[in-house]
Amino acid sequence: MRFAYYDRLSAADRLIYRQSDAIESIGLPRNVAVGATVAQIRAALIAEDRAGAQAACQRLIDALLDGYKVPPVRMRVMARRPSGDYGELHGLYEPEEGRARARITVWMRTASRRQVVAFKTFLRTLTHELCHHLDYELFALEETFHTEGFYKRESSLANALLAAEAAMTTP
Repeated sequence: MRFAYYDRLSAADRLIYRQSDAIESIGLPRNVAVGATVAQIRAALIAEDRAGAQAACQRLIDALLDGYKVPPVRMRVMARRPSGDYGELHGLYEPEEGRARARITVWMRTASRRQVVAFKTFLRTLTHELCHHLDYELFALEETFHTEGFYKRESSLANALLAAEAAMTTP
């Protein structure tokens, strides 16, 4: 299935879109143990500890990107989501620009009620933004589009992270 904006893309972007759509999953890199770090993110959210969440997210991103053998990303966890006519912004990926390293920003509180975001929603947002980076750096796509394949990759990675955390507590 192609999303409606596909028809407005240039021929070159349509090719990139189809390439992205064809990549439907991404697993965890081999020999990268991240279950404890995922649990630390969960604990930081429960404790409403923004700095702790940011540190744990950076450790997770660093471990994954090192495992995938792609350039690093700076990680920011901000307090309250920005909002406007578009709704609430959950996360933001800013590609590398010049000498500035790529950056992922996620927010841990909702805009209107200022409640801490549910852990799975937060993790899903983090993986979504990470998948944008992987589109450029791992899959060598010239653009990163929201395709059905993109959302499947995001889901497969989020599920793998949740499984890694669950495996820590399973005897």
